Amino acid sequence: MDYSYDFVVGQRIRTAREACGLTQEQLAARLQTCGCDVTRSALAKMEVGQRHIYAIELRALRQILNVPYETLLP
Repeated sequence: MDYSYDFVVGQRIRTAREACGLTQEQLAARLQTCGCDVTRSALAKMEVGQRHIYAIELRALRQILNVPYETLLP
């Protein structure tokens, strides 16, 4: 399976997270308050394309990072 798309999405999440001045731990905590069971470790795997991202997590990321979907999705 080709994970290159997952890697690109993960890099975009990392870039948006860093632009907001959030650590992985802080973003994971905010995702958890939105009902997403995402640990810091899971977020780190998302950012390097080793874990798939569920639609509800993508929606929460968009809201928390205050970016349009187009910023996160190539």
